[in-house]
Amino acid sequence: MATGEMTHSASAARIDEADLEAGAAITASGRISQAKMYEPDTPSGPFTPMQLSRLDEALTLSSRETGLDFSVYLGELGEDSREAAEALHESIGQAASRSVLIAVSPGERVVEVVTGADAHHRLPDRGAKLAVMSMVASFKEGDLVGGLVSGLRMMTDQAGPVPA
Repeated sequence: MATGEMTHSASAARIDEADLEAGAAITASGRISQAKMYEPDTPSGPFTPMQLSRLDEALTLSSRETGLDFSVYLGELGEDSREAAEALHESIGQAASRSVLIAVSPGERVVEVVTGADAHHRLPDRGAKLAVMSMVASFKEGDLVGGLVSGLRMMTDQAGPVPA
């Protein structure tokens, strides 16, 4: 896999909302990787501080419980959303094989989940598809963060605890 800027660990960290720009990837460590811009509906950005806290906690718990690295990307993916999501996943670098990327483009109404080779053994396509269906149901109700948190929980349950 290619090296990139979007790496993180499973340690707890807080995301500084001032650093969060539309089109950014949110990781469990709070590092932000800039990408194509998504124009949010609100002038302060796509998430409130409370929503950022919920998302940060869900990412941290998912990564800690499973030993996999979870990331969320919110932004435009373009015509070939799968290719764009895979390119974002590759930008994670060496950790990509044990990483799970949830890429959401609200404006395009697209959700992509990309798993690395090691992560795919623990989170098969069927489990990811069920999580996506749950997320989409929440997104349709206007609950972006709730959908992401629910999807992360479902994928965490599917992947199970860190293997001994």
